[in-house]
Amino acid sequence: MQNIELTKRAETVNELLARYGVKFGIYKNNEFKEQLFPFDTIPRIIRKDEFAYLEKGLKQRVMALNCFIRDIYGEKKIIRDKVVPEEFVYISSGYLAPCDGVLPPRGIYTHIAGIDLVQGRNDEWYVLEDNLRVPSGASYPMIAREICRKSSPVTFETYHVEDNRYYAKLLRRTMDYVNTGGHTVILTPGRYNAAYFEHSYFAEKTGAHLATGSELMVEDDYLYFVDYSGRREKVGAVYRRISDEYLDPMTFNEESVIGIPHIYDVYRKGHVALLNAPGNGVADDKGIYYFVPKMVRYYLGEEPILQNAPTYLPYYEEDMRYVLEHFDDLVLKDVAEAGGYGVVFADRMTAQQKADFIELLKREPRRFIAQEVIDFKDIDIVEDARRVPRKADLRAFVLMADEPIVWKSGLTRFSRDPDSFIVNSSQGGGFKDTWVLSQ
Repeated sequence: MQNIELTKRAETVNELLARYGVKFGIYKNNEFKEQLFPFDTIPRIIRKDEFAYLEKGLKQRVMALNCFIRDIYGEKKIIRDKVVPEEFVYISSGYLAPCDGVLPPRGIYTHIAGIDLVQGRNDEWYVLEDNLRVPSGASYPMIAREICRKSSPVTFETYHVEDNRYYAKLLRRTMDYVNTGGHTVILTPGRYNAAYFEHSYFAEKTGAHLATGSELMVEDDYLYFVDYSGRREKVGAVYRRISDEYLDPMTFNEESVIGIPHIYDVYRKGHVALLNAPGNGVADDKGIYYFVPKMVRYYLGEEPILQNAPTYLPYYEEDMRYVLEHFDDLVLKDVAEAGGYGVVFADRMTAQQKADFIELLKREPRRFIAQEVIDFKDIDIVEDARRVPRKADLRAFVLMADEPIVWKSGLTRFSRDPDSFIVNSSQGGGFKDTWVLSQ
């Protein structure tokens, strides 16, 4: 499928994306810089039957992860049964002691999950990461599709593609399902956040209030939105786009100036829903990722449909031995890092760098995971009027209300560097639309 008509409109589409302010921000050397997220008009295409397989596996995985978080902050059976080592949970940066014993409305922790996958040259799909804290990116393929439809309507008359505009309805349904009574708010850190475009876009599309912490207040164990005139409106659900540690200075980081004092007390009493639930970062720690297939078997009694990339934990003696013996063939990841940072390809190190890293690995084995380097399937992009192959991943979005629903679209990110496997926007990557065929 060449999709020639749409590729002729690439310049127009990117100009319109720029006009709409489709950007992301990064902090570098203590400076905030905003830049465009380059869009490539050749879509990633997923067959209907292939997506049905992914859909089934993604639902299974997110349900198991939700069970795990509920268990960790509840009965802790998986620790008692020695399926997951205790220290892997309690020293995780995502584990929050104040969440222990707190059950969110309707028992849902993973309201919006962004699962990163890659497809190998053997056509097998592998999960690379589970993003459960504040996963971003769904807005980009939504607005790109909208602009592509306007720029080349004939393309979408020719090909049978699932409509991706319903993500806003899914998000609203998810927020409404856990709403405890009152307005729905999207909580943003403000204009200088990297994903501010997405926050404002979703507020517009879902009809939720877009608010900063200064526009929300707690009184008598309830949360209120205060508008420009001083009028107060009760809030029943907050889709928070700020990290756990900044959410409530009275419970978490006391130096936070973007959170809402005592909001966690309101949440603890069941008077407001927070999406995603605080503390769910315990399940997207890269070290915990190793155990997700075990979670599927433990909580659901099923075999995992989607596989992890082959992963080793240096924490275990046997895995450490394997890592040291096959060091040059592996990629090492710091479990505390994100956005493509803290990823090291062993075969690109100097002899001294290898020696230093191995010493660090032996000293801090819990800090790293090691993975086989998956040879991603290349996807074509247009560069200098030529089609060239580049590495790409797929962030699939799973929303949980009364049941998990997988959005029939997704964010495909690609590397613009022909020698790089790192596709993150913060590392200079671009993005594509993801077409799920409807027949």
